[in-house]
Amino acid sequence: MARTATSQRLFNSTGKYVVLVLMAVIALYPIFQMWMTALRPSNEILRSPFALPSTLDWSNLATAWTTGRFGTYLINSVIITIPTVVGVVVLSCLAGYGISRFKFKGRNIMFMTILLGLTVPFQSVMIPLYYQLLNMGLLGTYWSVILPGIAFGLPFGVFLMQSFFEDLPHELAEAGRVDGCSEFKIFKDIMLPLAKPAVSTLIVFQFMKSWNEFLMPLLYLQDENMRPIPLGLMFFQGAYTRDIGLIAAGVAISTVPVIAVYLIFQRQFVKGLTAGAVK
Repeated sequence: MARTATSQRLFNSTGKYVVLVLMAVIALYPIFQMWMTALRPSNEILRSPFALPSTLDWSNLATAWTTGRFGTYLINSVIITIPTVVGVVVLSCLAGYGISRFKFKGRNIMFMTILLGLTVPFQSVMIPLYYQLLNMGLLGTYWSVILPGIAFGLPFGVFLMQSFFEDLPHELAEAGRVDGCSEFKIFKDIMLPLAKPAVSTLIVFQFMKSWNEFLMPLLYLQDENMRPIPLGLMFFQGAYTRDIGLIAAGVAISTVPVIAVYLIFQRQFVKGLTAGAVK
């Protein structure tokens, strides 16, 4: 009987790992194939698209970096993405903590109004926003993408942080007040360190969203020298439509920062996604 139960547990465990490995292969294969394509000459790709490269050729990456000006596009994306992520994270943490911890008149109305931002697509406000940025003198500058990016990222950020702070024990804040801590010190030294999983989750989501933003820079950044990675990749693809290896190299370069950010925050990211799942 015991042997049967052990065999059953082993079978179930093996089945779980088989499913996990299969899902990992499905998720990672497109990335693997993209890099293999980027490291092959175009004539070899046309001859056998899905075969492994006979030799690794790094010339496509070098050509895409220099000819395609991906170095400039990468810097522009960093200039746009980092302030946007920092703005969303800081404001979301402050707003989420205030809404979850302080009881004041109109709190629920304020929270629901912020959440309404999740239902507003950018396409519905892009024309009024264009003229507003023009009147403010921000059109054609990095701020024309950074400030709207922060505004559109706040609804999800506030919702995520408010939910996380709401689940933290209120006794921790009370203990801090007994020790003479100010409200800001309680937030900064007690609550915020406990919210690292949620903050990491927000950083990853917002980084991917800002890094891959296409329509907003296309409308508000007309200068070629200010194009971020998605715009640069579009124009690069138009110029080298027939060179599959170069296009794959450009896509591969554009994915490196996103993969790096996820690998840095992966542990806290998983904790943030599963927070509250087990009580």
